[in-house]
Amino acid sequence: MLNRFDDYPIHQTPEPIAHPASSDPNVYDRTWFNGYNDDGTRYFGLGMAVYPHRGILDCHFSTVDAGGQQHCFYASRRAPQERTDMQVGPFRLEIIEPLRRARVIIDDNETNVACDLTFSARTSAIQEARQVLWSGQRKTMDATRFAQFGRWSGTVRTPDGEFTVDEESWRGTKDRSWGIRGVGERLQIGAPNAPGSAFFLWAPLQWDDHISHAVFFDGARGEALVREGLTSPLYASEHDIPAELDNVVEAMATAVHRIEYHPNTRLARRAELDLIDLYGKTRTITMEPLLRFQFKGLGYGHPTWSQGMWKGELAIEGESFDVNSLDLLAPENIHVQQVVRTSDGSRTGIGALEQIVIGPYAPAGFKDLFDGAA
Repeated sequence: MLNRFDDYPIHQTPEPIAHPASSDPNVYDRTWFNGYNDDGTRYFGLGMAVYPHRGILDCHFSTVDAGGQQHCFYASRRAPQERTDMQVGPFRLEIIEPLRRARVIIDDNETNVACDLTFSARTSAIQEARQVLWSGQRKTMDATRFAQFGRWSGTVRTPDGEFTVDEESWRGTKDRSWGIRGVGERLQIGAPNAPGSAFFLWAPLQWDDHISHAVFFDGARGEALVREGLTSPLYASEHDIPAELDNVVEAMATAVHRIEYHPNTRLARRAELDLIDLYGKTRTITMEPLLRFQFKGLGYGHPTWSQGMWKGELAIEGESFDVNSLDLLAPENIHVQQVVRTSDGSRTGIGALEQIVIGPYAPAGFKDLFDGAA
């Protein structure tokens, strides 16, 4: 099975590019973005992924405002053979210049959610450490990921009307990942496993002249499974990013998080992050949430539009809900991202705080699958 990329000298195995190196059914290749304005009153997120062994290409787009109205667009199709074909119905992702500029378009459709948005990079592409998680002797995640910070311009249309996105006041993060992780329908094979725990925290933050970035996967006792912190320069435009400095970062020795939760939820009401450099110097960052976005709007834990689920040859659907009326301990509402105002004592910034906690987690006092904070 050949596609256009097979004409380039980029092969890593003897197989054509379309053939994943692993036969795991949960192989995926995903592009994800968020965007938010400087006053923290609007946010949008979007994602598109191909699941080669499942034969599916799907996408999600969702936006929320300060009033709590979240509008969603979902689409799925049979995956095309050609990997440069990144269109699902009215949705398409265009790579204008790799690692510099991308465009996302959703043409007018029956969901009344549409957009024409362009992302312009302001940092180099920042490769994270490889993320590998286990359940017993089986890998549940084995992924490579990179992040890139930038600015947005364009328009978004929802059932509530249209709003403009401009580079002066809209920031965002691009997140590319590929490998293996749990997607699609969960199929029980062999002996059932006992329910486990999951803790994930991600904090991509933008300051005046740099970005800071931290990612955590913790075990049930709070032990570090994946823990990484770094900073990287922020440039005025994508044209100012020196090509030879791609992947240049200042890596921290480690990072530490502290979270205060809203009572009877697993939602952060305040968070602190320590970035500890190679010489032991600690920079403490506080994060105050401004706006909440429900990740089910991007297919994470959605009961019917979860990522990688077969929906037919082509399916499109829209959904709207009030984030303030949701049961925050319902499984599909646990995973969130919040726009946060940040401070390190000498300067302020803005960014996103993503979090999901499932099952027991000792540092927060969680003992059951979905109990809330005291």
